[in-house]
Amino acid sequence: MGSITSRTKKISAMAVAIGVAALSQMAVAADKGKDAPPLKTPYQMINEAPADHWRPVDPENLLVMDLPSGEIYIELRPDLAPSHVQQIKTLVRRGFYNGLKFHRVIEGFMAQGGDPKGDGTGGSDLPNIPPEFVRDSSVLNGFFVIGRDRVAARIGFLQGMAMAAEPEALRSFRADRRVRAWPVHCPGVMSMARSTNPASANSQFFLMIGDARDSLDQRYSAWGWIIDGFENARRINRGEPPDRPTPVVRARIASDIPESDVPKIEVFDTSKELFEDYLKKLGQLNNDGLVKDICNIKAPRRVAGKVEL
Repeated sequence: MGSITSRTKKISAMAVAIGVAALSQMAVAADKGKDAPPLKTPYQMINEAPADHWRPVDPENLLVMDLPSGEIYIELRPDLAPSHVQQIKTLVRRGFYNGLKFHRVIEGFMAQGGDPKGDGTGGSDLPNIPPEFVRDSSVLNGFFVIGRDRVAARIGFLQGMAMAAEPEALRSFRADRRVRAWPVHCPGVMSMARSTNPASANSQFFLMIGDARDSLDQRYSAWGWIIDGFENARRINRGEPPDRPTPVVRARIASDIPESDVPKIEVFDTSKELFEDYLKKLGQLNNDGLVKDICNIKAPRRVAGKVEL
């Protein structure tokens, strides 16, 4: 009996020691928890990003389009469609678009304008523009791949604009050594209208209201994206044609406008690791690299110092 009592006492002492140790570890963890930084929201992650994570938009490539509902700010992308951007700039500086109406507007799809005839058959006196549907991914500096999706092997961003591309491995199998990359036709993207002839684009353009990747990608030349004021574009009257077509009151290039009249607009550097962390925090990127919906992702912008997601 004495030996059993002794063993019982030892077991009890060990249990007490284990319990004390466990409580001690919990106390240490609690103390560490007090010092650990609180979890940040996606907004806080972007708002507190270092200054070098922001890219100012070049005023020479910023199109300000005044609509009755307000202004929309469009970043022109000569890195993707240089000939189209040059034509747009020329026409804007001529005042060509001032007063022209959106003559074809389809809910969930796009709003088309830029036709002086207002019926989809007009254009300017400038030559038509050759197609610029795709680019070789090797010439796109800053193309940051975040994963893949149901449409493309590579999905990512180029200086804030959503892009898709073929697998890089195809380059070694092709005689021309080219691998195609293209802007995706998501809401807010600006693209050029044309007839069935791929080289027939002239002055008519359309802005995306919905997701039309399956029907428009690699078939139309995207030349820019709306970086601020998309809510004003959403107020364009619908119809083919609309009963009361919405006009472009005025279109200008920001570098032609007094600096004090244009807000400072910056785009988050989408090639930074913090951008990928931000997407994971939003739940837009799985650990296996599958992008849920690229059209639901917008590169953060900072307008007059205020962050917009």
